[in-house]
Amino acid sequence: MKKTSLIILLLFVFLVSACAPAATPEPTPVELTPVRLPVGYIPNVQFAPLYVAIDKGFYREAGLDVSIDYSMENDNTVLTATNELQFAVVSGEQVLLARAQQMPVVYVMAWYQKYPVGIVAKSSSGITSLADLRGKKLGLPGLYGASYIGAVAMLDAAGLKESDLTLDSIGYNQVEVLMTDKDDAVVIYTANEPNQLRALGEEIVEFRASDSVELVANGIITNEKTLKENPELVRALVTATLKGIDYTIQHPDEAFEISKKYVENLAQADQEVQMQVLRSSIELWRADRLGYSDPLAWENMQRILLQMGLLKTELDLNAAFDNSFIP
Repeated sequence: MKKTSLIILLLFVFLVSACAPAATPEPTPVELTPVRLPVGYIPNVQFAPLYVAIDKGFYREAGLDVSIDYSMENDNTVLTATNELQFAVVSGEQVLLARAQQMPVVYVMAWYQKYPVGIVAKSSSGITSLADLRGKKLGLPGLYGASYIGAVAMLDAAGLKESDLTLDSIGYNQVEVLMTDKDDAVVIYTANEPNQLRALGEEIVEFRASDSVELVANGIITNEKTLKENPELVRALVTATLKGIDYTIQHPDEAFEISKKYVENLAQADQEVQMQVLRSSIELWRADRLGYSDPLAWENMQRILLQMGLLKTELDLNAAFDNSFIP
C-alpha cells in the first residue's frame, strides 16, 4: 500500500512539473543601425512623416535608429557624396547640380510628388496671371535653391525671363514683405506662407509651380558607395519612411499630435494654421505610388537648369535617380 502511494505521488509530481510553463528566455536586444538624416530646415510640422516613423517604431522595426539633423549651415549634398553622411533630404535640382560636379549622389525616394514652390500676390494687386508679373517686383529668399528654380520654371512657362521683372532677395520674410507692400508678389512654399496670409485675413491670388511644370521636389538621396555596398540599408530607410508618409496621410490628426513631441512650441502655436500647413503638405505628398520619381520631371528639371546656365551639358539622368527601392 505504501509502495503504491509512493508511485502515485511520484507520478503526480512528474505531471505537475511537466505541465508547468517553461521559463521565458530574455529577448535578445536587437542592434539598430544609427542613421543621421539631415532635412535642411528647422523642426516643423511638415516633417510629420519622419516624426511618425520614429514614434510609431517604423524605423526601429526596420532595424534603424534614425535621428533628424536640422543643421542648415552644412552642405548635406556634398557630405552625402563624400559618404560622411549616407542619406539626406534634398530637392531634385541639387542632385543634378552635384552630379555635374562628379559627385556620386543618387535620388532614391520622392517624398514630395508636387514641387512645393509657388508665387502669391494680394488680390488687390491686379495680378491675375503669371504673365502679369512682367515689370513687377518679385521677392524670394535669394537667387539659389528650390525657390529660385521653381520661380524661374514658372516664369518660363508663362513666357517670361528673369530680365522681364525685378527679383528681390528678401530672405524668409515673404509674409511681412507682401503684407507691407514692399514687393508686388513673393515666392513661397505652397504649404506654408499662403496659410499664414489667409489666417491674417489677406485675400491672395496663388500660382503653383506644379500647375505649370512637373519638377523633382524633395526626396531622399544616398551615394553610389552605399547603394553598391549596403542596398538593404537603403531599402530599410526608404520603406520605413514611406510607411511614415502613408500613415500621416491616413491619420493626419494623430500625426499632428505626434509632431508636438518633436517641434518645440507647436502646441502653443495657432493650431488651426499649423494643422492646415500639415494638410496642405499632405496634398503635395499624395500619389498612387508613394516614393516614385517620374523621369519626365527629371527631364524638365534638367531643361530649366540648362536654360538658367546652372548646367553646362546634359547629364545621364538614369544615373541620377533609382526607383528600384520603391514598393
